[in-house]
Amino acid sequence: MSAKIPAASRTLALLRNLAKAAAPVTAVSLARQIGAPRSTTYQLLQVLEAEGFVIHYPETARWGIGVAAFELGTAYLRHDPLERLARPILHRIVQQLDELNLNSTAQMGILDGAELLYLLKENPRKAAVVVTDVGVRLPAHLTASGRSMLALLPKSQFKALYPPTKMISRRTEQGPETSKQLQQLLDKELAQGFSVESGHVSEGLNTIAAAATNHLGHPTAAFAVTFRTEDANDGVSAELAKLVISSSQELSKRLGAR
Repeated sequence: MSAKIPAASRTLALLRNLAKAAAPVTAVSLARQIGAPRSTTYQLLQVLEAEGFVIHYPETARWGIGVAAFELGTAYLRHDPLERLARPILHRIVQQLDELNLNSTAQMGILDGAELLYLLKENPRKAAVVVTDVGVRLPAHLTASGRSMLALLPKSQFKALYPPTKMISRRTEQGPETSKQLQQLLDKELAQGFSVESGHVSEGLNTIAAAATNHLGHPTAAFAVTFRTEDANDGVSAELAKLVISSSQELSKRLGAR
């Protein structure tokens, strides 16, 4: 498609480079970044300036993102894209849980600092009673959903959230007590592709979760299935792990992950 419509591809590349830049950029630099002649780059910038997508700063001969581009971005957020993209996937998870005839519940949550915020929840015909619901927050390290996303954070960001000297809070007698123990658990779960929580939030309940990433590779959300510990066995756990992994991969694709 990009070969057939080079102007459109160059325009999008130009806007992406401006969006990534920490400060306004010269047209010469933009031309080099998008691989276009200077004359073509100037023409694109002039059209985008007329429509409000870029701003020209004459004193420094540089270009920056305009108000129209900002409006597009905020419009995207107003339409609740994450929830809209995730809801049908969560519904299919619940359909699979009905087929398994498992007392369970399915949820989708996001990281907010060191907390997990639940955004979506849906129950199959046989629902498990859980303490979590839409809008509920829990320490991320206690939950499988939270840990699946923490495992994907850069080490520097993880250390900022969980300094080496920080003691880890617990709701029950289960789970890591120090940031070092938590990091070791995250490394293990990252290698296997999903996280498992058993009795860390509520005794008698297990949760299996996997994280989805966006186009930048950042953890964006996680799908989780919670079920009774007494129903846990290798077969059920493997089936649920496969279910949340495939669901998170589908959401990642919808979010533009490569």
